Amino acid sequence: MIGFSVMNIIAILVSLIVTTISLLIISKLPLGIEIDNLQKGIIAAIVFGILNAVLHPILTAFGLLTVVTFGLASLVANIIIFGLAALLVEGFRLRSKIWSPIIGAFALSVINSIIFKILENVGIITPTP
Repeated sequence: MIGFSVMNIIAILVSLIVTTISLLIISKLPLGIEIDNLQKGIIAAIVFGILNAVLHPILTAFGLLTVVTFGLASLVANIIIFGLAALLVEGFRLRSKIWSPIIGAFALSVINSIIFKILENVGIITPTP
């Protein structure tokens, strides 16, 4: 059984907010990724988070494939999850079926990392071990 503490819930909410902001930023860049509004961004972030929690371990074969491929399997998993999230959320569109998920997954990782680093530096969140 998975236990939830207040800190776990706060961490999930912070991650949801950061991912939503990142997706909205990405949709404003000329990358071929469109999100209609804030509500669709929140839904896309929730779907992305659920898919990431469920599918990422399966797609990377519980870490073994990631180690063997030097992280490439993790990148491919993120691309697949980004594309699936766009398919599942109405109002979250990719102009290209190939390049948009690749660029989007990469941009999401970079922007999320930058935002989390800023939050760590100003003391809003603590660094992860």
